[in-house]
Amino acid sequence: MNKSDVVKLILGERLYYLPNHLSANAFAPTNIALCKYWGKRDQELNLPVTSSLSISLGNKGATTEVSITEQTQDIALLNGEPVNLFSNFGKRLIAFLDLFRAERALHFKIDTQTTIPLAAGLASSACGFAALVLALNKLFHWQLDAQHLSILARLGSGSACRSIWSGFVEWNRGIDADGMDSYGSIIPEVWPELCVGLLIINRNEKNISSREAMQRTIDTSVLYPLWPEKVNHDLSAVKKAIHEKDFLLLGKTAESNALTMHGIMLSAWPPISYFLPETVAAMQKIWELRQQGVALYFTQDAGPNLKLLFLSSDAELVKSHFSSLEIISPFGV
Repeated sequence: MNKSDVVKLILGERLYYLPNHLSANAFAPTNIALCKYWGKRDQELNLPVTSSLSISLGNKGATTEVSITEQTQDIALLNGEPVNLFSNFGKRLIAFLDLFRAERALHFKIDTQTTIPLAAGLASSACGFAALVLALNKLFHWQLDAQHLSILARLGSGSACRSIWSGFVEWNRGIDADGMDSYGSIIPEVWPELCVGLLIINRNEKNISSREAMQRTIDTSVLYPLWPEKVNHDLSAVKKAIHEKDFLLLGKTAESNALTMHGIMLSAWPPISYFLPETVAAMQKIWELRQQGVALYFTQDAGPNLKLLFLSSDAELVKSHFSSLEIISPFGV
């Protein structure tokens, strides 16, 4: 089973629909995993080794407009700048769009605006591919439900399956070879007091892509076999914390999960480290503040930047220690 097979399975005759509008646009939020996705059981279909759970970041994400162009090739703009279609990202985008041409001479214009740094460990690919799928759904009037949109987004970027929704989202790993049981689903819980702080340490593109780092970890880390058990434990703890609004349980579990993922990466060969000196300094400051009684935790994805977790009652105090921190209230309070 390949990506094209999955698209045909989901869309059927709708794959041959003509555009219903001249253009369509959609927004998708970026998401930060509290229990991480790290490792694929199927590279082609982006099927994960484990389930994962994330929180979306409000209005932080990607807005994409899609239209059909009369040009002889696709056109892609990212924050107003042309995308090099021969770059790694450009090739990945074109390959994704190929899934929806159905052997027709269709060419797309993709215009995406993001409110987050790119390729810096802030899930820019996740919100980008999710927004693209949502816009294509509108353009061709597929009228797909959220579950099928999540599967299509996953074909572009694994964690994009979680950016179809806002709030807490769980990505079920699934067991089927075709991946039709591997998709995101919303967790119907609201936590108004929960805050996420974006501590941007470096906005540059990371040296090792998540995709490459993930595979190297699986192939070479002697610790990776311990990861699924760790995730299963943490996933249960995070869901319990969300349901009971137990912030201390949420914070320590999310931080432990992230540090375990990075520890496993350090045990790969060659070792993989996304830490910068400023990253480590910020971690140590968070630990010091916690020793002083401040309920403050962090999580870190494949990049040097940290996402701080705290409650709104501590927002001013946290901001006083991290002046550049951008504070987000995922539930709009």
